[in-house]
Amino acid sequence: MYPRELTIPIEKDLTDFGFDSLSTPEEVVETFEKKEGTVLVVVNSVCGCAAANARPGAKMAVSHGKKPDHMVTVFAGVDKEAVEKTREYLLPYPPSSPSIALFKDGKLVHMLERRHIEGNSAQTIAHNLIQAFDEYC
Repeated sequence: MYPRELTIPIEKDLTDFGFDSLSTPEEVVETFEKKEGTVLVVVNSVCGCAAANARPGAKMAVSHGKKPDHMVTVFAGVDKEAVEKTREYLLPYPPSSPSIALFKDGKLVHMLERRHIEGNSAQTIAHNLIQAFDEYC
């Protein structure tokens, strides 16, 4: 587990951009049990591919024309229980951080695992998410 003081600036990279931080399992359930609309979730991480690719790509994508109704983030290595609960909704995908997922009407419709993020540019990730937003949002 990382100390919260270390990760606050990293978390703010998304929350200052309009993402809501989910830090408890109850907040996760409340968010994902909504059966209408779209939800984008970023499983945040302290790793370099989160900093260089995942967070910038997600921010670029939501700056595009269409965007999800709700944008949330959980922080791997910080909010253990919230991340574990989020990962239940991400099944059948294995745990992955960072990762980015899009839900529509309570169903997982698009997933970017770490293997899709690591080694790709933020622009490539944004393009991938924009295509998903165009289809589902």
